[in-house]
Amino acid sequence: MKSIIITTIAAAGLFVTANVFAADMPPIAKKNGCTACHSIGHKVVGPAWMDVSKKYKGVSKYKYSKKGSSASGAKEYPLVEGLMVKVSKGGHGNWGSTNMIANDPHGKKQPAIKELVEFILGLAK
Repeated sequence: MKSIIITTIAAAGLFVTANVFAADMPPIAKKNGCTACHSIGHKVVGPAWMDVSKKYKGVSKYKYSKKGSSASGAKEYPLVEGLMVKVSKGGHGNWGSTNMIANDPHGKKQPAIKELVEFILGLAK
């Protein structure tokens, strides 16, 4: 009986892990250099996108400040829009002390950034 429970737990763990990696990094993420700092299932320089998805699951608002979401003067946005601002303008403080570089300071990649943000948020279904 004990071995059946252990086998079931191990199989469930493999199933969850397989689902994390079943979602491949979108080509747009590779094209825009996101893979230099992020992966879907594990921390690289920045957080794993699965962790980001879990953190914001069920959240509808995002506070953005270049200095971090808890900084005074942070502006509140709807979640997707706020995360798009974060990716575009960069900042730090949400995931530790490592800075996220600005990826679209002039606003020319907004459709691509929206696609990536929606992909990331959809990981933790």
